[in-house]
Amino acid sequence: MRRLLFDLNVVLDVLLDRPPHAAAAAAIWAAAERKQVDGLIPAHGVTTIFYIAARQRDAAYARRVVGDLLTVFRVAPVDHAVIRRALTLGWRDFEDAVCAAAAEAAGCKAIVTRDPRGFADSPVEVMQPEAAVVWLGQPEGRRRGRKTRRRSRRVGGSDSGK
Repeated sequence: MRRLLFDLNVVLDVLLDRPPHAAAAAAIWAAAERKQVDGLIPAHGVTTIFYIAARQRDAAYARRVVGDLLTVFRVAPVDHAVIRRALTLGWRDFEDAVCAAAAEAAGCKAIVTRDPRGFADSPVEVMQPEAAVVWLGQPEGRRRGRKTRRRSRRVGGSDSGK
């Protein structure tokens, strides 16, 4: 089973029903519910979701939302090693770097996000929700994923994967 890290913008598209993005985000979310993919969310995203849900309603509602999320998604750890790896990426948006490092450490095949530019030098493949839906519709042996952008560059390594 393919392991995908869901960027917070994709999760929020579903939770907040944000058109026009909600449909594709909901389709890939549904694949995680059906266990077609192993869906992960980064640990730091859980606290953000709780905060947004509590602000929208109250803390009891936020606890239900997070509890429901945990029935569908596993949590990609964000620990010392992940933060260190994110620092080595040197990205302008540190939150995106933490997502990429968490996805890499968790062995994710790809990050599903609406912000592929934020992950331009990601060590993990990046795809938009629409591409992820198409990718999942392919037979298992043919799943290569349409790359939004991926580079195999590592810190101190070559850039030959362009």
